[in-house]
Amino acid sequence: MPESLSQQIYATLREGIIRGDYPQGSRLAEQRLAEKLEVSRVPLREAVPLLERDGFVETLPRRGAMVARWSIGAAKDLFDLRSVLEVGATVFAARRVATGGTVEPLARALKESEESVPRGDRYRIAQTRSAFSDAIVEVTGNALMSTLMRPISGRLTWLYFLTSELDVSDPVLGHQQLYRAISSGQERLAEAVSYARVEADRRDSLNALERIGVE
Repeated sequence: MPESLSQQIYATLREGIIRGDYPQGSRLAEQRLAEKLEVSRVPLREAVPLLERDGFVETLPRRGAMVARWSIGAAKDLFDLRSVLEVGATVFAARRVATGGTVEPLARALKESEESVPRGDRYRIAQTRSAFSDAIVEVTGNALMSTLMRPISGRLTWLYFLTSELDVSDPVLGHQQLYRAISSGQERLAEAVSYARVEADRRDSLNALERIGVE
């Protein structure tokens, strides 16, 4: 099904926010954006709540839509939620594989992750890192879990882009280890590998945010 205009605007603004074209804390002036994107205000107004839902925008009284700001607290909250949802999804993914489920989405995500690193595209690397988490959830076959993962994935892409100074070979190695663990169908092994990976991401990401002055 083709994307609606509001969904296209959402995707455009989301990428712009992640790339820093719309700086954190800046106001998304409706008229200026409508002119820049060559759209009417109606689909733009429909796109803003989607951005707010996924943590990219805050709507403030008398100020309108503002690009959200990262903080150490916000990053910690994100990793706390990820440690519950993603680690839990890993267990269910391994369980499903053990009963004949496919790991094809995970294999595809791993391949894209491995191929993105040599190209050096910071945005693409960030996308493929978060897409691997999405693929774990996809393997579970749980549609509700996929819905819950969507805003987490978007925020992860943004965070990974902000901290792209990190050695991206480490996450790829983690993806490879997790792929093998889930493919084995061993729930406890997959859970342990997933937890270790999330906590390593937490440590490295928080350190990187502090180095660029995020408080």
